Amino acid sequence: MRLFIAINFGDTALDAFEAARERLRAQAGRANYSRRENLHLTLAFLGELPSSRLPDIEAAMKAAAAGAGEFSLSFDHAGRFRREGGDIWWLGAADCPALTALQSRLASELKSRGFALEDRRFSPHLTLARRVFGTADAASLLDRPVPCRVSGMSLMLSERPEGKLTYTELFYAAFAR
Repeated sequence: MRLFIAINFGDTALDAFEAARERLRAQAGRANYSRRENLHLTLAFLGELPSSRLPDIEAAMKAAAAGAGEFSLSFDHAGRFRREGGDIWWLGAADCPALTALQSRLASELKSRGFALEDRRFSPHLTLARRVFGTADAASLLDRPVPCRVSGMSLMLSERPEGKLTYTELFYAAFAR
């Protein structure tokens, strides 16, 4: 099972993310654009794991969620990660201490249960497209900041049935209110 833990978003935010994605498409042309239902913010990438590890993941998520309250997050800028096989374009979240603290608690809970996580700085973003070879003006992708209320996190399964990238929520950990 290919797994990751993410924050998913409601329709209002998804509408704004799609509009930014379409502005990118109009400027950059052909690429592998993220489908609406796949737009998310990754908190932890777990990779390929057996289903026997699901209880440990859920326990880590519950422990991290117990120390979190609902918070507001705002996507206020766009950019790209340059890659030889085409760039990755994204929307970035404004500095949010509650998000940073949540991700840190989650990583700690996962590591204490023996999970190996990527060793890189947390850079909260939402991927709009991969393998982008065209150019775009990052400042023009968002016409205004996109506010989001965050009340929990989801364990997601990543699959490719019939070649179509599909994410399925397996578990949801709500934050304290």
